[in-house]
Amino acid sequence: MKDGMEIVKGLKKKQFSYKELVKEVSQKVAKLNPELNAFVTFETDQPIKDEAPILKDEQPLSGLPFPLKMLGQEKQGWLATSGSKLFQTHRSSRNSNFVSQVEKIGLIPLGQTNAPEFGFKNITDPQLYGPAKNPWNLAHSPGGSSGGAAAVVASGILPIAGASDGGGSIRIPASFCGLIGLKPSRGTMPVGPHAWRGWQGAAIDFGLTISMRDTKALFAGLRSIHSGAPYQVSPAEWQEHPPKKRLKIAVCTESPIHTKISDEARQAVTNAVTFLAQEGHEIIEINYPLDGRALIQSYYQMNGAETASMIHSIESGLGRPVAQNELEPISWVLLEYGKKVSAANYIQSLHVWDHAAITMEELFQTVDLFLSPTTAFTAPEISTDLQSDEIRAKMAGINECNEQESLAVISEMFEESLKITPYTQLANLTGQPAISLPTHISEEGLPLGIQFMAARGREDLLFQIGEIFENHQKFYLPPSYQ
Repeated sequence: MKDGMEIVKGLKKKQFSYKELVKEVSQKVAKLNPELNAFVTFETDQPIKDEAPILKDEQPLSGLPFPLKMLGQEKQGWLATSGSKLFQTHRSSRNSNFVSQVEKIGLIPLGQTNAPEFGFKNITDPQLYGPAKNPWNLAHSPGGSSGGAAAVVASGILPIAGASDGGGSIRIPASFCGLIGLKPSRGTMPVGPHAWRGWQGAAIDFGLTISMRDTKALFAGLRSIHSGAPYQVSPAEWQEHPPKKRLKIAVCTESPIHTKISDEARQAVTNAVTFLAQEGHEIIEINYPLDGRALIQSYYQMNGAETASMIHSIESGLGRPVAQNELEPISWVLLEYGKKVSAANYIQSLHVWDHAAITMEELFQTVDLFLSPTTAFTAPEISTDLQSDEIRAKMAGINECNEQESLAVISEMFEESLKITPYTQLANLTGQPAISLPTHISEEGLPLGIQFMAARGREDLLFQIGEIFENHQKFYLPPSYQ
């Protein structure tokens, strides 16, 4: 398996030059991307030097090309569309702080990956770029919103790609594409200079990977705290913790929203539990610790209000209102709902998040990890219609609805999507870290991940559990890495 650190090792030993590496990547892109639609730009117009600019021992990923997600990961002078027709030709005036940190540790931005408009979907099919496709089966989606990034990594073009997660957008594609997907603790990754709160701390940048050592190196390199950032990670995150010989793991396979879970998802968790018990770890079965429906309602309230604020800011910049035909239907409906969300209901939604965070932290005082499926099903087919004509008719009439009626429309609009991915939103709302591990292949040959959550600042436990599976050859990585 050639992961990121293995490629960097080759660069440092001068087994190949950076120019030769980029040429190989470019050839893969030329061959694979017309079908995958993973990259939406591939920046190669800058002169490519024979050697990477930085190859330092203390920076284990330096010199590695690093695709940026076309959503929030902005590089000065590069397109910054957020997957929206509204910004089709917009270019960033400066780096995001995340991208600046990416470059600081020696990763080299190369290309931009497909993402749905404003990241609102768990699939990737923006009208601006068209659907990204899953390398395991081109008829299926790679997930979203980091679907393009997942397709890049799963196809073997590059072993690491920039991704972000506001409701599962790293872990869902990881589950669907057989990758490692870490969502770090709130406050660990760089934010700003444009968006400091990122969906009130629910959204965070990181990446998709294929090895635990790359995951750990990426996390160690990118983590940082800006003194003015509104969310600061607990000091415990910076402490070293010795690995635990015996982990105590709570497990639950029931859906947080009481919907159907596939037999494959249950089997993925069952297999993991059997393996972990054999390795001497303590397993306890629990009921889902929170009301998933109340949680997702609070998430939608935040989503709507944040969308209304975002579009208001865009309109101020444009000096005119944004027209309905400039946004995709989901974005427009969220906007119209967001205009109606009362300040009281918005604040109440954040109280729901805080209660959930405390509930989970209390759980993590008694257990080390919380195990569930990452997704309830394998990747849907691209042709799958996740909304009915009836729901689309209600979406079209959103202007005639009051706040409560609009929330009901939002819930129906996302219901079929949510049934596929009901597990991932919790960690975004609570700020706790979570990781999807590629431990299962379905009977139809599609990957399916399992998810572990830990207390805030305890990424070390997620790294430890990932290494347990990896060291015992329990990962089912994409064919290009086998």
